[in-house]
Amino acid sequence: MTASASRDPAVPLRFAVVGNPDNRRVQLFADAVREEGLPEQRIVAWLDVLRGDAEFHAGELVRVDSPGEDAEVARLLHGADGPVDMYRVEGTRRWYQGFTTAVEKLEHAIDTAGAVRLFTAREVATAFDKQATHALLAEAGVPVPPVAATDGSESAFIKIRHGSSASGVVALTVRGPRRRAVTSAEMVRTEAGIELYNSLRVRTYLRDPDIDDLLGVLALDGLHAEQWVRKLSMAGRECDLRVVTVGGRATHAVVRTSTSPMTNLHLGGQRGDLARFRVLVGDERWQAILDLAESAAACFPGVHCLGIDVLPGADGLDRIGEVNAYGDLLPNLMGLPGTPGEGVGTYGAQVRSLIGRYAP
Repeated sequence: MTASASRDPAVPLRFAVVGNPDNRRVQLFADAVREEGLPEQRIVAWLDVLRGDAEFHAGELVRVDSPGEDAEVARLLHGADGPVDMYRVEGTRRWYQGFTTAVEKLEHAIDTAGAVRLFTAREVATAFDKQATHALLAEAGVPVPPVAATDGSESAFIKIRHGSSASGVVALTVRGPRRRAVTSAEMVRTEAGIELYNSLRVRTYLRDPDIDDLLGVLALDGLHAEQWVRKLSMAGRECDLRVVTVGGRATHAVVRTSTSPMTNLHLGGQRGDLARFRVLVGDERWQAILDLAESAAACFPGVHCLGIDVLPGADGLDRIGEVNAYGDLLPNLMGLPGTPGEGVGTYGAQVRSLIGRYAP
């Protein structure tokens, strides 16, 4: 039963949140629930879910948050016998298989208990599959970058098919016989072979053997590649946007800028001046960008909140880069005026939309 199912409005909402109890995502959502005067959320630990000990109660709204940043949860999702190195890039295919299986079981358990879920397993699985997301959006007529080769033969943004947080992303430039790969992955050569590690410092590889080895290791988990879209720039820095949608409506937006091809904030990207960006693109294009994000969200109608990455093209065309099932971690970002997020953060907007304070 999804959030669209009818409830008795006289009964206060009760939330159950599946997450890692000490994670700041869980704590920030708890703060938003308290601020609305609702009963304290009930935390269902991912560890309990994966060990088969999770229970749900009839009538409660179940929010499933990211299982990241917990070593034991990562081990169980990978199906590994021993500890998993949280910094390694490899293994995303195994993680995805474990994660999607867990979410399917969660969906069944929630429905069986008569609880209300804020997601569908199928749509969350699609959001964690860049190839499937790209195909879904393209089929719906939502503009996305054209597909590119994954073998390193042409300029492209090459991504791990089931990766997240820019893990293993390679921005490859091909000019004649010369290639340049800018990536978030650090490649380490050992006696046992090549190992890849997530790095907070963007790295550049210029030698063909290094680039071929890098792509070869990444390809073991599956790749998705898109043609390089030249984005708008502000003050000499390329920019894109993360737009958060709640109940299908765009409620929050942040400009991300960088001197490197990756604008992710943990890779050195910075929050840009949204007001300045809006002046740069003008009112008509700004509204079109929000409409574009909502068009992408409409392809995932069963997921209550999404983080949509919009690529504002220097050619005047805007495209969707990615759709993130857990893309709402934007602390201290207040919502857009005139939307359900006005005056509150991303978590506050979600709670407000569910108690019906604003029209859906």
